[in-house]
Amino acid sequence: MTQAKAGDTVQIHYTGTLQDGVTFDSSAGRDPLEFVIGSGQIIPGLDAAIPGMTVGEKKTVQVPCEEAYGAHNPEAQQAVPRDNIPADIPLDPGTQLQMQTPQGQVVPVTVAEVTETEVILDANHPLAGKDLTFAVEVVAIKAA
Repeated sequence: MTQAKAGDTVQIHYTGTLQDGVTFDSSAGRDPLEFVIGSGQIIPGLDAAIPGMTVGEKKTVQVPCEEAYGAHNPEAQQAVPRDNIPADIPLDPGTQLQMQTPQGQVVPVTVAEVTETEVILDANHPLAGKDLTFAVEVVAIKAA
């Protein structure tokens, strides 16, 4: 039976959960996730777990935050004067917004905190600082 290796294109079904068991993402009801092993298309900890697996094989993978979306970086938070944000933009904590850098790059941010004078926006990935668990099943392997 063919084992997945670096450079192969694989398809997997997965369910990702947090330490408390809450599911944050799943391919259930969707097409499997397809990626090239070792290409950097998915988080490193999950990518490293696939080589050696065969079609139909299932396993559970523990991925520490350093091998997922990294540690939460306090420097990725920015205070913006509330006056600089249009009144029609919702500012409830947890709301996802997009900012644009001076170079024109779009950056997703989350409203972390709101005071009378400023809004704290967080550019960390929502899963930064979190250890993740993935239940995976390899459904196809296309050799490189």
